[in-house]
Amino acid sequence: KYDGIRIQAHIQDGDVKLFSRRLENITSQFPDVAKNIREAVTVREAIIEGEGVAVNPDTGEMLPFQMVSHRRGRKYDIEEIAKELPVVFFAFDVLYVDGIDYTLTPFLKRRETLSKILRETDWVKISMHRIAKTPDEIEKYMSEAISNGCEGVMCKSTQNDSIYQAGARGFLWIKYKRSYKGELADTLDLVAIGAFYGKGKRAGSYGALLMAAYDDENDKFYSICKLGSGFTDEDLQKLPEIFKPYIIPHKHARADTNMEADVWFIPKIVLEVKADEITLSPLHTCGYGIIKKDAGLALRFPRLVNFRTDKSPEQASTIKEVIEMYYSQRKVITEAKEKTIEEA
Repeated sequence: KYDGIRIQAHIQDGDVKLFSRRLENITSQFPDVAKNIREAVTVREAIIEGEGVAVNPDTGEMLPFQMVSHRRGRKYDIEEIAKELPVVFFAFDVLYVDGIDYTLTPFLKRRETLSKILRETDWVKISMHRIAKTPDEIEKYMSEAISNGCEGVMCKSTQNDSIYQAGARGFLWIKYKRSYKGELADTLDLVAIGAFYGKGKRAGSYGALLMAAYDDENDKFYSICKLGSGFTDEDLQKLPEIFKPYIIPHKHARADTNMEADVWFIPKIVLEVKADEITLSPLHTCGYGIIKKDAGLALRFPRLVNFRTDKSPEQASTIKEVIEMYYSQRKVITEAKEKTIEEA
């Protein structure tokens, strides 16, 4: 379940029109998406449905719905905003291809057809899917989806009656997403251990910082997220100057991460970070193996709150604190689910 806007693309002889969930023509608001779909489709006529998701142009991370909604209804500076907030189109269904109506065709056959008529690119992709046979498999995929920046998963029937139904899901489509407040109850103070070069308007600065939590037992810093949101233009201009005294040619001995940064720092600068959720991650090393054998912890949708010039690296949030926040959030999610069941 991608955190974006529903887009229905109508393709005819190289012309692409985009429509919202309510069939409002939004082509002029997303000309880049129309162009990318035109280049990806291999047939003359088609109607395809998918989700438009805003991504950070420097890090590639998926951004929340609120970001892509900034492009809705816009009439001016369309090209500029398209560079600042590029959108990836994740196709998940096909309704029509070259004279053939697929709305009464079972879901798996529609998916097969979709993969045949779309040539995937960096900007047009076919949504990830797996066939699950047990609730445990669904839960596992749910955790992976959340870790990858998604809202949750869509559970779709694979039976012969899994036809396309406009505007209704019923039991053929079930939305399964995390119920959480929308953000963590508290912020985290994290240490920058590396950075990634910026692109576009961030060229000449850093596009994102590699942030870490502190392990006070072995005096090391373990990565927990790439931080690329929440910076003002003034912040971005100052980043190279702020970190210049701490640049080193290799990963610091006290830094632990599986990621390869473009630039490495001595762990010194502390930043206050807000996030929506703490998720399991195969990439980051914060708390690796403690909650799950082959996973660490990561922040979902991290954004800068403030520079903590009053704190030393050793005063940063500890792995122990991150784990406590993870379990605390799980309790809130469980209570929310139980409350929903009671109300139902």
